[in-house]
Amino acid sequence: MSTEPRINDRIRVPEVRLVGPSGEQVGIVPLAKALELAQEYDLDLVEVAATARPPVCKLMDYGKFKYESAMKAREARKNQAHTVIKEMKLRPKIDPHDYDTKKGHVVRFLKQGDKVKITIMFRGREQSRPELGFRLLQRLADDVQDLGFVESAPKQDGRNMIMVLGPHKKKTEAMAEARAAADARKAERLGRGPAADQADDVDDVDHVDDEVEVAEVEETDAVEAAQPAEDAEVEQPAEAAQDA
Repeated sequence: MSTEPRINDRIRVPEVRLVGPSGEQVGIVPLAKALELAQEYDLDLVEVAATARPPVCKLMDYGKFKYESAMKAREARKNQAHTVIKEMKLRPKIDPHDYDTKKGHVVRFLKQGDKVKITIMFRGREQSRPELGFRLLQRLADDVQDLGFVESAPKQDGRNMIMVLGPHKKKTEAMAEARAAADARKAERLGRGPAADQADDVDDVDHVDDEVEVAEVEETDAVEAAQPAEDAEVEQPAEAAQDA
């Protein structure tokens, strides 16, 4: 079922309550008169309240109205923030390098404004040492305290121990900062301009020319160094022939 309002000839009522282009109340007029005014103003007659008695219609540029409405909806979706819970799983006896990697992911999630669910997985006899998991969770919470806080304290859940970290920044703030950083990087790239790129190209060409020149010098030196040996080889048979 279409949700678009009826416009112009699609309106099928004998009379309407008309609203002018600037929002002024014209009053109840016959449909024919409303269509005549719409044609006079070069606008559309749009039914904005179909359930009213009589229906309320407004004179407007419907194409422009649809475009502006679509842009507003797009901007609203762009600024809409969805609460996302990321999950990171660790072992009680995790390797220091693996811990740093996992912590890096947690930091990235918190910077994005997302919550992070930390799960410590116990296996075998590790289940009898829950303090290992608790200390690991406390260590992680201390390492990221500048970006997030403990929203849900560590608690045992079967073979796992779970803690939830919440970000200090709201999702909308993180999104705004990310967009600002992206715009800044784009402006920096555009600010360099073609002149800077051309200068970089010239530097690259000069560097290549230097390398070619060095290679040619080395090749010349090698040829000159090999030349006496070749002459010696040529002269030695001649002297041997003379002795003979």
